[in-house]
Amino acid sequence: MGLPDLRLDQLLEELQTRLDAARGTRDRVHALLEAVLTVGRELDLDQVLQQIVETAATLVDARYAALGVIGDDGMLAKFLTTGLTPEQVRGIGPFPTGHGILGELIRHPEPLRLRDIAEHEASVGFPANHPPMHSFLGVPIRVRGEVFGNLYLTEKRDGGQFDAEDESVLQTLAVAAGVAIDNARLYREARLRERWLLASGEITSRLLSGASEQDVLAELVQASVEILEADLGVIALTLQTTGGTGLAVQLAEGLDAELHRGLLLPLEGSFMGTAFSSAEPITSNDIAHDPRVTAGPPRWQGLGAAVAVPLGRGANGPRGVLMLARRTGLYPFTSVDVAPLKAFANQAALALELAAHRSDAEQLALLEDHDRIARDLHDLAIQRIFATGMTLQSAQRFIDHPQAAERVGRAVEDLDETVKIIRTSIFGLRSRNSAQESTGLRARLVDVVSRFVPTLGFTPSLRLEGLLDTDVPADTADDVLAVLQEALSNASRHAGAKRIEVLARVTGGSTSEVLLSVADNGVGLSEGGRRSGLVNLEERAAKHGGVLHLEPNPGGGTRLVWRVPVRPED
Repeated sequence: MGLPDLRLDQLLEELQTRLDAARGTRDRVHALLEAVLTVGRELDLDQVLQQIVETAATLVDARYAALGVIGDDGMLAKFLTTGLTPEQVRGIGPFPTGHGILGELIRHPEPLRLRDIAEHEASVGFPANHPPMHSFLGVPIRVRGEVFGNLYLTEKRDGGQFDAEDESVLQTLAVAAGVAIDNARLYREARLRERWLLASGEITSRLLSGASEQDVLAELVQASVEILEADLGVIALTLQTTGGTGLAVQLAEGLDAELHRGLLLPLEGSFMGTAFSSAEPITSNDIAHDPRVTAGPPRWQGLGAAVAVPLGRGANGPRGVLMLARRTGLYPFTSVDVAPLKAFANQAALALELAAHRSDAEQLALLEDHDRIARDLHDLAIQRIFATGMTLQSAQRFIDHPQAAERVGRAVEDLDETVKIIRTSIFGLRSRNSAQESTGLRARLVDVVSRFVPTLGFTPSLRLEGLLDTDVPADTADDVLAVLQEALSNASRHAGAKRIEVLARVTGGSTSEVLLSVADNGVGLSEGGRRSGLVNLEERAAKHGGVLHLEPNPGGGTRLVWRVPVRPED
């Protein structure tokens, strides 16, 4: 073969090589265009992110790929992968948060190509059970000029290295991914806004149509959990105790909800208390290890991200706090989640306030009707019965038959008893009032017991005897209420009772005294027979010349007896 033939063969081979390269470039461009179209078709954000990861791995022929979403704290809030089997994922354990090479791209959002990950100074190694990875290519994804996250590719399938063309292809995909993510986020925000508006309208409508506050609070928690895809929802309302303001958990739904129901939370040392005190939403990426949570029993196992939002903001602080939490490993609550949740909670609080005012107006109308009935009974019924009794009594002396005279005497006594019953009814009608406006001790005692019903999970028995509203001085009445609050609070926190009997009684005569008894069927007295707050109760009794007794309840449990003279001698 001559020299010209060799040169011709070389030229033909070179031409074939260039044709193959051009064909490969064309195919790769087509694949990239198809990838751009594919990630742009989806509107569900999670589906878009997963599609981006899988497309990136295909375009640069990588064995493993991941997409890390950067959270508000600058760490990885979400981590999606492809190439790992479910067994490998479980063996590796929790996904990374943004240290080592992954954190390098967060700190310096520029393309990064490495021959071997272990050779980079930022490398911190791999966790146990992690497959070996060497070659690496990472590029940032920007949405509207801000870094949304990073694409991480490792292990070129042919054993080679990622090259400049791979980097260029991945950067192009990242630009398309940014547009697709932005569209998906806008779509998600619009859908969420629509759902929040519907839920808010439903809550307001239910409250103003007469639904009970407890039912509406349940719908509030359920709607928040569903819209933000939370695994636990808790709502607590403010409660005034002898120790100050606290939070009583009214409702809890979801993961381990029973651990939260009935809790009395202080403002200091609790996640919800922090939100109440600041009157602003707060978030946590790991509620189980949040340093703000120091009070209450262990109840956060399996939970990670959490958000707490105050309900309204009035002159006396929020009405309560709504808290949502997600399982460990799920993405945290972002500002996109928190802003509409705050607006929803504020509107719900306003609806609760309006419903309370409407209830007050209805109560006022009822009280006016009670006053009218009481006046009619006093002015008409009692006077006529009294006149009838006087007539019978005056006629009794003209009756000669002993049995007839006896019967008339019994009738007079029955009429006197009837007058007493009517007067008691009149007294009851006039002493009822709303919890906010009432100054009568009877109504205030009823209000205290009612406020503990959601916390206890049952309604305590309440018995009121004697002229509590007229014979008990104001300062003594205030202490009676404080003692009852402390006793019920202790019973709900420590006793584990299923039944509580409350007796408030005032006796007349020269040894007039007021007695408050709170008996439960709980676990009984702890060692030494002491509980928190009892010193305070003893001091309240002592300043009136009274005493406090704590003793075993004959039916099981504990009985607290607090008694003081109504008018102690100087």
